[in-house]
Amino acid sequence: MERVQLADHLSFSRVIHGCWRLADWGYSAGQLLSLIEFCLERGITTFDHADIYGNYTCESRFGDALALKPGLRGQIEIVTKCGIKLPSKYGMKSYDTSKDHIIASVEQSLRNFRTDYIDVLLIHRPDPFMNPEEVTEAFLKLKQDGKVRYFGVSNFKRSQWEMLQSYWPFPLVTNQIEASAYRLENFEDGTVDLCLEKRVPPMVWSPLAGGAVFSADDDRAVRLRAVLEQVRQELGAETVDEVLYAWLFAHPARMMPIVGSGKRERIDRAVRALSLPLSREQWFAILQSSMGHDVP
Repeated sequence: MERVQLADHLSFSRVIHGCWRLADWGYSAGQLLSLIEFCLERGITTFDHADIYGNYTCESRFGDALALKPGLRGQIEIVTKCGIKLPSKYGMKSYDTSKDHIIASVEQSLRNFRTDYIDVLLIHRPDPFMNPEEVTEAFLKLKQDGKVRYFGVSNFKRSQWEMLQSYWPFPLVTNQIEASAYRLENFEDGTVDLCLEKRVPPMVWSPLAGGAVFSADDDRAVRLRAVLEQVRQELGAETVDEVLYAWLFAHPARMMPIVGSGKRERIDRAVRALSLPLSREQWFAILQSSMGHDVP
């Protein structure tokens, strides 16, 4: 599978497997290990997590699976996120990007994964109370201690990215953003432009818009489904899912969609999309169906 270079000694698989709903899949450690190996057979080596996923349970479930075959750790990249506090553990939802919280979160993630390093740590959401000096101190300590190799952010807009990057002496390696043919906000507000400007390949969450493309009855979804089906037929693709992934793959920002499913056939659809020859005209037909008008 194609790989995307994020730093001198870091690359991700173009398709990333997401573990947000891992706790809902009902897999035993052995079944999850089988799914990890299924991904590796297809060249998917990058796995996306967050400390809060599954109400703070998904990381440890993944770690239990890796413990059955420890040698796999060296074949994969683990991405995790911190900075959100959930009511179930802290009494109210809030953000915490203090030095102590970041370090404590990483220490817990390392225990959960049963590993001694995280490949990439992301700040999960922009924190309106963020002290970038503390974030930088936490990052530096984690880097110096060998506990985190690289750092990035998630859901950051331009001003938030540039503010944090101005304090951090090394390049932030990615911004995990929402993007799909159905949800265009990050195309329209300059966030994708920022990724291109900084040469930072974005990780993309909800590449199928959480299924809204298939289930919503608003005008955008109806228009989009019609054009996606037309393009599917033109390309000879098996499913509309593949066209949605291909639309992201075709963009020059080197987007890396996160496939958040435990179903093998859905993972395979994203992999097949890598070989779909989406033309510029087809790409714009999909964009304009979502917008509801021609590009300006």
